[in-house]
Amino acid sequence: MKLNELLPPNGSRSARKRVGRGVGSGNGKTAGRGTKGHNSRSGGGVRPGYEGGQMPLHRRLPKRGFTNIFKKKIAVINVRDLARFESGSTVDEAALVRVGLVKGRRDAIKILGKGEITIPLTVKVNGASKNAREKILAAGGNIEVR
Repeated sequence: MKLNELLPPNGSRSARKRVGRGVGSGNGKTAGRGTKGHNSRSGGGVRPGYEGGQMPLHRRLPKRGFTNIFKKKIAVINVRDLARFESGSTVDEAALVRVGLVKGRRDAIKILGKGEITIPLTVKVNGASKNAREKILAAGGNIEVR
């Protein structure tokens, strides 16, 4: 068997239905849409979610909760993620964006204590957990929370 001899299984492929190409084709004149009515018109058909006058599902279900418009978006980074920086370097917002640890819009950056760190770093962020502070200081670095 060669690549040029490969064929799809019988019946798995069918020709495109060409509608509106004359009465002899079997799908001419009304092109399989029937006569009159909303669905026979161009651009016809009901909008998504419309249930023929019945109260639609999205209106039958109760509303829940609310959206806090004052919510702060905080980027979270773990101590283990700081291992990619060189010893003695300063880790601030610009450095974190440059290496791809922080992306998109945010209100603050916070360091959490998951993982271990062995290199001394100067970390300048908006917040840090107690555990993260201890690990960074134990590695010989220092942390500045703004």
